[in-house]
Amino acid sequence: MYLVFFYRSPPPPHQSLSPPSSSPLFPSLKRGLEEALCAWYPASGRLLLNPATGKLDLSCTNSGALLAEAVTQVKISELGDLSQYNDFYEKLVYKPPSSSNFFDIPLVVAQVTKMGCGGYAVGVGTNHSLFDGLANYEFLSAWASKVVGKMELTEPVHERAAASVDSIDVVGKAEVECKFAEMGSSSGQKHFFLKTFSLSSGMVELLKCKARAGLGATSCSSFEVVAAHLWKARTRALGIAKNRIVCLQFTVDTRSRMDPPLPRGFTGNAFVLSSISCTAEELEHQTLSAIVEKIKEAKRSVNDDYIRTYLEALDAPQSSLPGLPELTMVSDWSRTPYHKVDFGLGEAIYASPLVPPFQQVAYFMQSPVQAGGVDVRIGLHQKHVAAFSHYFLAAL
Repeated sequence: MYLVFFYRSPPPPHQSLSPPSSSPLFPSLKRGLEEALCAWYPASGRLLLNPATGKLDLSCTNSGALLAEAVTQVKISELGDLSQYNDFYEKLVYKPPSSSNFFDIPLVVAQVTKMGCGGYAVGVGTNHSLFDGLANYEFLSAWASKVVGKMELTEPVHERAAASVDSIDVVGKAEVECKFAEMGSSSGQKHFFLKTFSLSSGMVELLKCKARAGLGATSCSSFEVVAAHLWKARTRALGIAKNRIVCLQFTVDTRSRMDPPLPRGFTGNAFVLSSISCTAEELEHQTLSAIVEKIKEAKRSVNDDYIRTYLEALDAPQSSLPGLPELTMVSDWSRTPYHKVDFGLGEAIYASPLVPPFQQVAYFMQSPVQAGGVDVRIGLHQKHVAAFSHYFLAAL
């Protein structure tokens, strides 16, 4: 998981005495990271292969994180709209050489780049085996708090046993697995363009009004209406045959859904996937309200039994993956406002994810410029960009 944070040029105390090639921000970030790792010590560890199980174990070896320093003459303004992915962003994160021994690679890497305008880019990479999205946000917030001298609001809990498979009832496993039985095989990653589509707070509210019209007194969240709208827009834009099964798959946080609930501050991976499906023709004729209600039902089904069955299914051999054109995947980052992570320079102008392993995944992010707005980052074939933009924005 790689992110790049862009910060404006700091006030004079940060600028005045430093030569152009040095970063006065670097020492404070280094000190803050060292202090944060005391409480978030698994981030200093390494992944090891367990010979008995053949699985990866997280070993708290205190081997440390990696923090690099860089400088460029490129100005932030020259990068254009920061919400739109730019290949140059890849130069703003440190990526261990591909020749590195996998088990020696740090789980947290970061790079502080002083830009030509005096601003900064802070690129951070964390191993997904270490944290899920929410825990990653809390780790970065804790690091930033140490930099500016604030108290950490939540004490991290690193015990993972509560979220592991332990004497799980196999009843229901077939229900989890059969969701993708008819979806076919993966189509691979080819020629995708990462695009960000911005929904204003007014547009989100319009979607909610449309959904509430068929839900009666039932309320709906921004995630539910945007996910429903995106699923329909993407399916139309890709021109999927009417008889094909299409699926909307999204992440659900299990922290409060397990019995007993996971402790506040849990830092492991606590998200599972839930999904709904129908034919493309059925989706075409469904109202926004009907799709939202199906999303709500799928979320309600994620209880303790579902979660433990899901965890066991992850341990089973994976026979096939769903076909990516027919699968719309959504990851909700709206609870992790990365642009608010303040390393002493104020809020970020923008916090941009880099290229994900599956570029078709749609990421829902809080808008840094308008409260209630949603930025949607998604990978599309160039030939589908115009059609998706029409169905997702113009036809709203």
